[in-house]
Amino acid sequence: MKKQKHPSFSRFTDNRDLIGDAWRIMRIMAEFIDSFEEMSEQPPKLASIFGSARLGEKNKWTMDAERLAALMVENGYGVITGGGPGIMGAGNRGAFKAGGTAIGLNIALPHEQKPNKFQTLALRFRYFFTRKVCFLKYSTAVIVYPGGFGTLDECFETLTLIQTRKINRIPVILVGHEFWDGLIDWIKVTLLENKMIDEADLELFKVVKDADAAMAYLLECHEDFVTKSVKPL
Repeated sequence: MKKQKHPSFSRFTDNRDLIGDAWRIMRIMAEFIDSFEEMSEQPPKLASIFGSARLGEKNKWTMDAERLAALMVENGYGVITGGGPGIMGAGNRGAFKAGGTAIGLNIALPHEQKPNKFQTLALRFRYFFTRKVCFLKYSTAVIVYPGGFGTLDECFETLTLIQTRKINRIPVILVGHEFWDGLIDWIKVTLLENKMIDEADLELFKVVKDADAAMAYLLECHEDFVTKSVKPL
């Protein structure tokens, strides 16, 4: 089997190999309909765990994510992940072993994404944007572990939607000071000082040490009531 080259070695496409727009829209609609129908039947108190697919099972963040998922089930939450290995696998595994809901929103990729076996519900997506809609539509909180471009994309899109009030405010918890603090310092120095964000935007997320701190903060946020992300029509 020919080894997949890194995208940086690929030529830019002229899009002549893409299917017609009408058929593409139908496929996008089908992903929304199928995923909404499945997710609407799941328990309402769900939270998403984001993080790298590339971390091994013995990595400290992977083990911490598994512990957090188990704690979430103990406290009445179900877990949503991207369905793959690494942090995603740990989130599903922790929830599954604790006897809770362990949902995987799997994405078709040329490499990396291999569905883990700890999913009580496994959905499959072709498009990242339909998958991200499904994540946030059914999440009452988002917990973000260390990760790469995909994890950062999910984190910042969530914060942007909350900042612009396109969705209700839900807890966004970043786990791991040694991973996140450098980025947060850059945000404060570069973005805040240049007035590209407001100081209040720094309150849209919380950086915590580990699973125990994440669970404690989540319970604090939901002490009075649990808010879903989607605003009413």
